[in-house]
Amino acid sequence: MATQQIPVVVLAGFLGSGKTTLLNHLLGTGDGTRIGAIVNDFGSIEIDAMTVAGQVDSMVSLGNGCLCCAVDTSELDTYLERLARPAARIDVIVIEASGLAEPQELIRMILASDNDRIVYGGLIEVVDAAEFEDTRNRHPELDRHVGIADIVVLNKADRIGGAARQHLMDTLADLAPGRPVICTAYGRVDPELFFDRGPGEDHDAAVRQLSFEDLLRDSAADKDPAHGSDDHCDHSDPCGHPDHAHHAGHLHAAYQSVEFTSAEPLHPRRLMDFLDSRPSGLYRIKGFVHFDVPENRQKFTVHAVGDFLRFYPAPWPKGEERCTQLVMIGSGIDAPALRKELDNCRESAPSDADQNSMWGVLRYVAAREDSDNE
Repeated sequence: MATQQIPVVVLAGFLGSGKTTLLNHLLGTGDGTRIGAIVNDFGSIEIDAMTVAGQVDSMVSLGNGCLCCAVDTSELDTYLERLARPAARIDVIVIEASGLAEPQELIRMILASDNDRIVYGGLIEVVDAAEFEDTRNRHPELDRHVGIADIVVLNKADRIGGAARQHLMDTLADLAPGRPVICTAYGRVDPELFFDRGPGEDHDAAVRQLSFEDLLRDSAADKDPAHGSDDHCDHSDPCGHPDHAHHAGHLHAAYQSVEFTSAEPLHPRRLMDFLDSRPSGLYRIKGFVHFDVPENRQKFTVHAVGDFLRFYPAPWPKGEERCTQLVMIGSGIDAPALRKELDNCRESAPSDADQNSMWGVLRYVAAREDSDNE
């Protein structure tokens, strides 16, 4: 059976863009998600929804001591091994790259890792809206970094006017064609755009240990009992889009989630045509696919982020209904059009797909395991 994998998300951006602010936001709103954070150049720690504001640039103090050792990128795999061990119970790993790091090198190292417990989770490039042109002049490589990003976060978007903001959004869209560009203030982006929330620990308030999340909520309630924590809400829309409204403390303006299910098996070649031509703004695809092809009737878990795509075949659990269930996440995507394209991937007849049609899918299977195909 395929090993449950932990996504490794790279958080990049030049100095002052707001990477640490965004990381703090993810840590403060994880709601039970166990995040393993690697701060490039400054150390590696395991964090259970713990805020590190104001500390990550020097050291992080913990109850059992502090970590302030310098980390070279050659040590990255060692830290990934440590965070991905089952005993750590980590749900997601976030690497905050230094302001002058080469994100492509970090991505290469993640993809080259032999650790079967991790999977590349995408590159988030954070851009300072107010300082974009100055940063671009000082660091021309910014264009290349944006171009390889899986998602671009235009931070501090509240600091520039509407016309300038739209021009910058258009520029970033040209630099990163087909990639979502999410504008925000104070790094407030819904964590579910980047990773699935973890199950957390025992949520029985009467028995579970007081966590950092409780402290954050209690502190926010003391400040404003009626409205809760501003860390969880952004009542203004930096992008100024009328559809980008605030809903129940979540920033749904940033993305859409589209679900697709099919009791009929999907045709592998038509599905690959869909995946190879993913529409602009479609950032993540996750779920399970059922192919009714001889020798390939396993349950195919699919994981796609940006251009990265993997299938993981494993036997269907006994008694589980064989069907396709997909969730697609993106920005500015056309939900009805996506469902129509996937409807066209259904097999029209039992003999419609053969072994040769699986070739495209099998190209994206990292390591096939011997298992019962039926």
